[in-house]
Amino acid sequence: MVAAALSSLERVRLLAPSLLVLALLAAGCSSERAATPTTTQAAPAALEPPPKPAPAPAPKRSKVHVIVFDGDTGAPVRNAVVHVGRFGGRTNYHGVAKVRIARHTRLQVKVAKRGYDAFKQRLQFRGKPKVGVRVYQAKLQWRRYGAEAGRTQSHPLIRIRPPFRVVWSRAVGGLMEFPSVVDDDVAFVANYHASVRAYSMRNGKPVWRRDLGGIMASSPAIVGDDLVVHAMNGNVYVLDRHNGRIRWSFRTGAPIESSPLVLDGVDYFGDWSGTVWALDLKSHRARWTYRTGAKMTSSASYAGGTVFIGDYGGRLLALNPRNGGLRWSGSVNGRVYGTPATSGGRVFVPSSTGGSLTAFSTRGSRLWSLGTGTYVYASPAVWNGRVYIGSYNGSFYCLSAKSGRVLWRFSSGASIGGAATVVDGVVYFANRHHRIYALNARTGRQIMRWPDGAFVPVSGNGRLLLLHGFSRLYAMAPKHRGR
Repeated sequence: MVAAALSSLERVRLLAPSLLVLALLAAGCSSERAATPTTTQAAPAALEPPPKPAPAPAPKRSKVHVIVFDGDTGAPVRNAVVHVGRFGGRTNYHGVAKVRIARHTRLQVKVAKRGYDAFKQRLQFRGKPKVGVRVYQAKLQWRRYGAEAGRTQSHPLIRIRPPFRVVWSRAVGGLMEFPSVVDDDVAFVANYHASVRAYSMRNGKPVWRRDLGGIMASSPAIVGDDLVVHAMNGNVYVLDRHNGRIRWSFRTGAPIESSPLVLDGVDYFGDWSGTVWALDLKSHRARWTYRTGAKMTSSASYAGGTVFIGDYGGRLLALNPRNGGLRWSGSVNGRVYGTPATSGGRVFVPSSTGGSLTAFSTRGSRLWSLGTGTYVYASPAVWNGRVYIGSYNGSFYCLSAKSGRVLWRFSSGASIGGAATVVDGVVYFANRHHRIYALNARTGRQIMRWPDGAFVPVSGNGRLLLLHGFSRLYAMAPKHRGR
């Protein structure tokens, strides 16, 4: 018993130092916890936005070539702005624009160059890394009867002359009393049966046809995307030039033989009731009318801020285009059937029953007159200080625009009823024996005779001339020039 008790005491004695150390350590930890306060709730962690998804890789863009040509001359068009979809570029010296696009498919192509009509069309690029487009210079088109607003029947910039070769020919379904108009490689012609037709200048293939009913004796006019047409049923029709659809029409109540003269969106013309109209093509309403009381077949011409038109009362009217006010009038010795031509500060007025051509200044002074002894239904042409007129006596005259002196005279052997046309120093006219003559405009020497003609012989563009037979068009190119 005593030995056991001693063992227990010995164990206590041996453990005492260890217990003392543990007690001291515990006391130190307690004092440290008392000196450093503790928080009872942890602060909330800051919320971070979810990571942004990685951007999708940009679609790989590939390069296409848009090759831009002048549609009339075939020359490359340099420094033109080209857009393919939303991507753009410019043409180089060779007319090529290299544009990187996101995908090869059908995309809208736009081409713009000063002096050229704007091009806009959807083209297929799938499997076609190179595409060609044609654009057209406005100055090389023939958009109205008489070529210019002055109705000079002379195109100053087209350079095409005989000898010719026939590129294509096409029957148009009836008499062409007035010539076709041409723009962007399409010819638009109206025949006597009031059928308006569009033909490709490339190959003569029909583009569209619109039959309006009745008869027609005037040329249409091209205005932007519209084709303005005057009909003998008393209606003005505005057609979509691309498909012939009638956009809208306006009724005057009297037959219209006057071809459109469109200036700043207003169509000026006369009708058989003796009314001159200024039809606003945007509002579809007449801005003003001027009533003469005498039948009108003449088309209007324009020069120096004045509209000129003749009537069956034998008067030339000079009107203010803004309000229709009469500025002055001049008399000739018979009905005015044809259209006055204006050039160089002068107005040249034909008289059918008076058988004459009379010149006025654009301010109203009478300058000179030439009598032919018989009907002058033809309208005059003016070129290089000269005036050209045909008569029912079969003679074709070249006169000095300044004095009226006859410079030369050519006998065709049959009555001449339509206006002459001057292109590249050659004057063309047709007679009632259905022949077209081409003469040197300076000397009167005959260059060519064509075996089909009727009235006004020529229109065209910078690549082809159109000869107008009785009811057939002939597209002519110089023999020495490639197609």
